[in-house]
Amino acid sequence: MARLQLKNVVKSYGIHEAVRGVSLDIDDKEFVVFVGPSGCGKSTTLRMIAGLEHISGGEILIGDRVVNRLGPGQRDIAMVFQNYALYPHMTVAENIAFCLEQQRLPKPEIAARIAAAAETLHITELLERRPAQLSGGQRQRVAMGRAIVRNPKVFLFDEPLSNLDAKLRVKMRTEIKRLHKLLPTTTVYVTHDQVEAMTMADRVVVMNRGIVEQMGEPQQLYLAPASKFVAGFIGSPSMNFLPARLVAEGDALHILLDDGTRLAVPAARAATLGRHAGTAVTFGIRPESIGPRQDRPGWAPLDAAIDLVEPLGATTMIYFNTGSSSLCASLNSEGAPKAGMTMPLSINMTQMHLFDPQTERSLTA
Repeated sequence: MARLQLKNVVKSYGIHEAVRGVSLDIDDKEFVVFVGPSGCGKSTTLRMIAGLEHISGGEILIGDRVVNRLGPGQRDIAMVFQNYALYPHMTVAENIAFCLEQQRLPKPEIAARIAAAAETLHITELLERRPAQLSGGQRQRVAMGRAIVRNPKVFLFDEPLSNLDAKLRVKMRTEIKRLHKLLPTTTVYVTHDQVEAMTMADRVVVMNRGIVEQMGEPQQLYLAPASKFVAGFIGSPSMNFLPARLVAEGDALHILLDDGTRLAVPAARAATLGRHAGTAVTFGIRPESIGPRQDRPGWAPLDAAIDLVEPLGATTMIYFNTGSSSLCASLNSEGAPKAGMTMPLSINMTQMHLFDPQTERSLTA
């Protein structure tokens, strides 16, 4: 077990920089999830930590040791791949034992480690089967077992659940978190699925175009996104964004939408936003911050002509337009409107976000 540090790490392919100066401190026993869209640099960063990609600049430290020039086998890490990487001609027990045999450990110790890992992962009855006889979830457990028996300083997971169906992904998320509690080892996990990131991580690293947009606890990223990108990527369904202006009217501030709608900014928020009065802004509001009309402090009225309705069981998503923008609201299914209806809504302005249209950095975080 060890602390993991990345210091201004760069990865270049010719003139293209896939990772651009990433610096992170990951604490001993911490579970950190890298998340972002395809091509953002998250898997490349993981592969550099693993030693599967050479770094173009910067330093990677595992514990107090710089590992830039060390091969994967010298870094004391264990990696679980997206495709499981199991040997098809070997039994489950032989797959798990392979790395231990390479280390020339005594056979009794190998057997004891296999038995302990199999019990932890509930795969004892599978030890004599071959990968072709296993389901996707069972193969994933075997791959995890092969990592566990090495007792590494750092666990690395590269999109390990992407090949599983939705129901099994939920179950395996729980299994991996349970495993981390049983074996508290520094863990770095890569995914493109923000729900996985939010539900599993101690801290989330949001990457975009080779840089770290923001790192923090899941709820921090949800409540106080540092940029429009983070605000749109974290949260499901995605945040609504509308072009607007912040206007001062006497001692009050309003958000002026492009269709002329005025939304009053709560006094507590107005105090810190006054210096931006008169400027163009991007107004952000989450679908769950829009609800039926209510006369409460901090809520602003909005009339909606419903275009589309998506029933999702306990909640219903409704879509409507205001000016040139389309908005989504998440409502309780009881009493939800139908398409074509007009519904009086309110926006919880205490939960609004404002972003600079040019830099896309938050003005309210």
